[in-house]
Amino acid sequence: MVMGTNNLDKKIGLKIKLERTKRGWSQEKLAELSALSKNSIGIIERGESSPSITTLEKIALAFGIPLPDLVDVAKFEL
Repeated sequence: MVMGTNNLDKKIGLKIKLERTKRGWSQEKLAELSALSKNSIGIIERGESSPSITTLEKIALAFGIPLPDLVDVAKFEL
């Protein structure tokens, strides 16, 4: 993951956090289901990194949603 703090990273992180909490999942559960570390999930949710497409795909698969749905943050305001 490349470190960065732009608005897109923050919006994607917020979307992931909302999807996770909507399901009642902990960061640990999402990490387990996506084969990522809990630390990585936290960093992504806080918008402190620019996750790769591969990483985003793993998260989308864990949620059971298409990747485009996961990264559709056009309506998100920060």
